[in-house]
Amino acid sequence: MTAEGARPPAVLRDATPDDLAAIMMLEHRLFPGDAWSSAMMAAELAAPHTRYLVAEAAGDVVGYAGLSVLPGSPQADIQTIGVDAPYRRLGVGTALLTALLDEAERRGATEVLLEVRADNPSAQALYARHGFTAIAVRPRYYQPDDVDAIVMRREGPA
Repeated sequence: MTAEGARPPAVLRDATPDDLAAIMMLEHRLFPGDAWSSAMMAAELAAPHTRYLVAEAAGDVVGYAGLSVLPGSPQADIQTIGVDAPYRRLGVGTALLTALLDEAERRGATEVLLEVRADNPSAQALYARHGFTAIAVRPRYYQPDDVDAIVMRREGPA
């Protein structure tokens, strides 16, 4: 950190298998009750229909995000976005989301879907600012917390 206490800027790059340990450390810190397994995340990083990004600051992974778009599908799914607490409200989440939306458009998707925890109003607000609207609720989707998922959709180009 600088003398003023500011965080070093985060830079986005494609995630690689070498990032798995850092992503999983964040995943368990950010989503302790329903974190993905290391095997699931490794499969996502390797899948040809996904794109995962990391946000890196001062050599540390401070955020990550993933998108899935099956070839030829007009629909994309944001799989996950996570930002370490000290880097929230600094534009990292917005940068990750914008990059995923750009990738969805590049792959020809005209609709982007995601699920967000009903108890996470800041994430819901981020998505709403980027054109997502709530279209459904999946009751008790996030386990073991029994938290509903709000399904959100964004239509049209990024």
